[in-house]
Amino acid sequence: MRLSGHALRLTVYLGEDDSWQHRPLYHEVVRRARDAGLAGASVLRGIEGYGAGSLIHTSRLLSLSEDLPVAVVIIDEEQRVRDFLPQLDELIDGGLVTLDEVEVVRYAGRRRP
Repeated sequence: MRLSGHALRLTVYLGEDDSWQHRPLYHEVVRRARDAGLAGASVLRGIEGYGAGSLIHTSRLLSLSEDLPVAVVIIDEEQRVRDFLPQLDELIDGGLVTLDEVEVVRYAGRRRP
């Protein structure tokens, strides 16, 4: 798959402890993105943050939290990302989902030996 030029970035902000059928929710989002044929997905783990509940989650030793913020980032052609949104409606009760226009400068897979 080639991806270049204008695209759409989907970012799903979750808690690390959010789950779907006893598995991490971020894992299910990534699995469904792959099954939908989207260009790729990355899960980024935050070291500190808070959301709608205003409770601060942090990785600092004195206030160790197990529910750190995570973001699932997916970039693909606009229509493919928009077609994926109903999957998120099924999965996500709380959290934040954003869309941003981006420009893809380079998209290439690694060569396998």
